Amino acid sequence: MNHKKPKEAHFLNRPTKPLPIDRDSSVAGLLEKMAGTSFQGRSLGEAYQVWTNMLKDRTTIMMGMAGAMVPAGMRRLVAYMLKYRLIDCLVTTGANLFHDAHETLGRYHYQGSPTVDDELLQDLMIDRMYDVYASEREFRNLDAYIGDFAASLDNSRSYTTREFFYHLGKRLAEQATEDGIIVAAYKAKVPIYCPAIVDSSYGIAIASHRYLKGNTFHFDLVQDVVETARLAAESKSTGVIYFGGGTPKNFIQQTEVTAAIMKANVAGHKYAMQVITDAAHWGGLSGCTFEEAQSWGKIMKGASRVTVHCDSTIAMPMLVTALAHRAKAIIKSRHKPEFGFGHELTIKA
Repeated sequence: MNHKKPKEAHFLNRPTKPLPIDRDSSVAGLLEKMAGTSFQGRSLGEAYQVWTNMLKDRTTIMMGMAGAMVPAGMRRLVAYMLKYRLIDCLVTTGANLFHDAHETLGRYHYQGSPTVDDELLQDLMIDRMYDVYASEREFRNLDAYIGDFAASLDNSRSYTTREFFYHLGKRLAEQATEDGIIVAAYKAKVPIYCPAIVDSSYGIAIASHRYLKGNTFHFDLVQDVVETARLAAESKSTGVIYFGGGTPKNFIQQTEVTAAIMKANVAGHKYAMQVITDAAHWGGLSGCTFEEAQSWGKIMKGASRVTVHCDSTIAMPMLVTALAHRAKAIIKSRHKPEFGFGHELTIKA
């Protein structure tokens, strides 16, 4: 067999483009130029291109979000994505959705310091998330609110997390000081899934309400898996966006595997973009490469994919702002999947 070695021109054909300062001072213009540079600046520019291409295609976009993104100030960005359908499904942690409800009801998170007397904070009932503070007293009030809300639902049957947050969005919309993530998803009819919901203050709130008042409310998390697998199977194509890793990333990744086992004809996610700080060599899913995911059939062969090694609180504001400014026509005209919300989710992709 004749193996021809690639010639020099095969490798030396795309010069880097020194980043100019010019009249285009928009975030979108900056990201477009950054795609001609290298390292993580190039990756961030390419992420903007991949997300834009998802919006142009007939693609159901599923986003996973981990980490304390709401306390860090990303809440309005996520609400914007839901309202204007930059994404079609959100999978996130119970913590983010708890903090979102906290702010929706007019309460706050506060800038603080990572170097502080934490024993003093405990005495003052102030909780710390790196350099963010919050009132434990207010959190406990929200625990009671959530426990009472869960008890108000039909306790004779189980609920998917998607159905639970749809009903909670309806309740919060009546009291909201401004639309947050849960309310924006409710109004836009975009499903929210929270696969590790009991590993959060929602679990604490509902469990304590059960212990103290006998509330028998319960979730059907397996049906969450069925619904998201159907979402992958019944869409013309799917794209995935991850800000952070953890359970939200794995839950979306496994939709293609579950759909295949359910005998659906799936080929993996067509588009894949992730912003992560974990490294692949530790072996955890949070740092897992999209190439590794292809071995499982989670990502389509030849998929358009990019990984950005960056803090999500840097990347998300830049990406969403760029799309909001430059891709308005694309967002407005894109083919969006439609969902029917009831005990069962209906999908028209």
